Amino acid sequence: MATYRAAQVATANGPFEIVEREVTGPGPGHVRLSVEACGICHSDDAFVSGGMPGVRFPLVPGHEVAGRVAEPGQGAAEAGWKVGDRVTVGWFGGSCRRCTACRQGDFIVCENLKVPGWAYDGGFAESMIAPVDALARIPEALSAADAGPLACAGVTTYNGLRRSTAVPGDRVAVLGLGGLGHLGTQFAVAMGFETVVIARGPEKAGLAEQFGAHHYIDSTAPTPVADALRSLGGAKVVLATAGNSEAITATVDGLTHRGELVVIGVTPEPLGISPLQLIMPGRSVRGHPSGTAQDVQDTMDFSALHGIRPTAETVPLAEAGEAYRKMLSGAARFRMVLTND
Repeated sequence: MATYRAAQVATANGPFEIVEREVTGPGPGHVRLSVEACGICHSDDAFVSGGMPGVRFPLVPGHEVAGRVAEPGQGAAEAGWKVGDRVTVGWFGGSCRRCTACRQGDFIVCENLKVPGWAYDGGFAESMIAPVDALARIPEALSAADAGPLACAGVTTYNGLRRSTAVPGDRVAVLGLGGLGHLGTQFAVAMGFETVVIARGPEKAGLAEQFGAHHYIDSTAPTPVADALRSLGGAKVVLATAGNSEAITATVDGLTHRGELVVIGVTPEPLGISPLQLIMPGRSVRGHPSGTAQDVQDTMDFSALHGIRPTAETVPLAEAGEAYRKMLSGAARFRMVLTND
C-alpha cells in the first residue's frame, strides 16, 4: 500500500501532526498531484481555527500549492493535462459551474467555491487531489517555491491592480508591505504605475525602495497618511493589503477624484468611511477576491517576464507547525513555504 505524509490538525486550533495516509486515485475530472511546495497563507487560519462554516477535522490546510501531475483521472487528458505537468492550485480550487456567478463566467465568486483545505485536503502534504479546472501551468522560469505563493498572494494583488481603474503613469499606493504588499509593490512598478508604499515605521523605507517603490509614506509619522498622499498629488488607486480597517480608512481622503480603494486585506472590523467622502469626489470602494486558474497562470507568466518573485523562507513539511506559528506571529519575511525536497 502506497502512502504519503501530510501535516494535519485533528481539532480546531490543535497542533500540527505529521501523519501517513494511503494514496488514493483521482476521480473523473481530477488529478493527483505530487506536491513540491506549498505556501502558508494567513487565510489558512480561518480553516485551522474552525472559523469557516463546514470545516471538517482532521484537516490538511494549504491553498498555495505547486507540484506535478502524478496521476490524471478520467477526462484530465482531454482537458490538456498529463503526467509530469508542473501546476499550481491556489485559493481558487474549482467551481460548481451551476450557480448564477458560474453561469455568467465569474467563477472566482462561485457560491460553492472549492477552496483547498476547506472543500478538500490541501497542500500541506506530499500528495493531493484537485479538480482540473483549478490547475494553472507553471512557467519554466519559476521554481515550485516561487509559484506556490503566486497562486494566492500573487494573483490577488496582480488581479486587484490590473482590474483597477489605474492606467500606466497613474499614481498607485500599496497599503502594507507584508506577504501581499511586497508582491503588490513589484506588480505596480512593473505595470508602469508611479508606486507609493504606505507602511508602519521609517525602517521599511529601504524595503519599499528595494521592491521598486518610487515613494514611501510612514503611517506612524505626524503627517496623516491622506495628507501625505495629497502632497504627492493623490492616488488614483489604493491597494489595501493590510488587514487593518483603521489603516485602510486613513487612505480614503488621499484618493484623487474618481479614485478607487481596492480592498484585499481581510478584517472583520468595519471601515469608517462616510458617504460624503465618496460622493463629492466620485470615489469608489471595491472588495477584490483572488482569481481563477487562468488568472493565476497570467500572474505567473507576468512574474516570469518581469523577474518578480515572492520573498520566502522555505522549510520542510515536517516543520509545518513551527512555520505556521511564525506566519501567525507576523515574523515571516515575507512568505513561509513548505517543501518536499
